[in-house]
Amino acid sequence: MRRFAQAIADAASLPGGLPVSLANALADAPDRYNIGKNGVATVIARDGDGSIVPADMRWGLVPRWSKEPTTPYTTVTARLDRAARSRIFAQAWQQRPCVIAMTGYYKWDRQRKPPWPLFVQRTDGLALLAAGLWEHWEHPDGDQIDSFTVLTAPNTAIPAPLTPDGPVFIDGSVAMAWLAGALQAPADLRAQARTPALEAYPVSRAFRDPDRDDYTLLEPVDPDADAPADAASAWDDDGLEEDDGTQ
Repeated sequence: MRRFAQAIADAASLPGGLPVSLANALADAPDRYNIGKNGVATVIARDGDGSIVPADMRWGLVPRWSKEPTTPYTTVTARLDRAARSRIFAQAWQQRPCVIAMTGYYKWDRQRKPPWPLFVQRTDGLALLAAGLWEHWEHPDGDQIDSFTVLTAPNTAIPAPLTPDGPVFIDGSVAMAWLAGALQAPADLRAQARTPALEAYPVSRAFRDPDRDDYTLLEPVDPDADAPADAASAWDDDGLEEDDGTQ
């Protein structure tokens, strides 16, 4: 997963179990239809004093010990089974869980020739909740960045023909337990993860343009009708799985 949408119509569009104040904050956040690496999303996070608050953060976790506000590797996702012991994510795992609400996410169907993007969403129309981690980075000159990563794991509920692997989805009550620190080991979170019924449908390749951010990106298309004549030049590898830096 390298792009997702976050356009929550109202609090009723979220799964049950979230406090009303948090659900309203997510619904009031700006609609974003094409969040990619370094893009901004509204996340629910546990703050340093233990409070649980909504906050706008950059996607792609920057470790607090990093000398630069960037990393040479991709940190938009972190593998659940490795994050707790990773030099990049371990401190965030211990102290800074977060939850990311998403309308759905984009994923390439690489069994097609040329590969084609699909949009993955809940079949019931509600938003998805994904478990994540966040970090606060600060430079001596005063620059500060709050950033996050999405936890991922094998998931057979991901609809074919997509690879059965994706975000760690949780319901509202588990989200609150995760934020409260009640799920301290990867096995604890894995045992509580729940993936609702999902569907995936083809969408336009236009989401590759980071400047495109409108609801038309979610409209279904016919890949056979929209496929370019020169498939090789149209395929730019956007969205291929990359090393998440947790080795």
